[in-house]
Amino acid sequence: VQLQASGGGLVQAGDSLRLSCATSGRAFSSFTMGWFRQAPGQEREFVAAISWSAGSTTYGDSVKGRFTISRDNAKNTVYLQMNSLKPEDTAVYYCAARVLRILGIKETDYNFWGQGTQVTVSS
Repeated sequence: VQLQASGGGLVQAGDSLRLSCATSGRAFSSFTMGWFRQAPGQEREFVAAISWSAGSTTYGDSVKGRFTISRDNAKNTVYLQMNSLKPEDTAVYYCAARVLRILGIKETDYNFWGQGTQVTVSS
């Protein structure tokens, strides 16, 4: 399974950005998908997760109400819509796939990882 994150960039505070994560393989529709982020000098932080059917989602406290995770199983792609961006959202964002059909919020819950895409929010 290969994951390719894209959509990062440099934006200003208050702007929006949508990240995409394209996944290879026919098993995508059965995976739980998640997004994590890591700022310089900090540990990787859970951002959001979505169940295989998109029926359930969960978010980290710092992004609730601003970020939305979604998926398109026909396109093998998961998205992260980020609104009202803040400078503290600056980080490398990683998508991840979990074989187990249970939402996970820990790094160790996930089996496969993408390479990350940089998001920088200027004040």
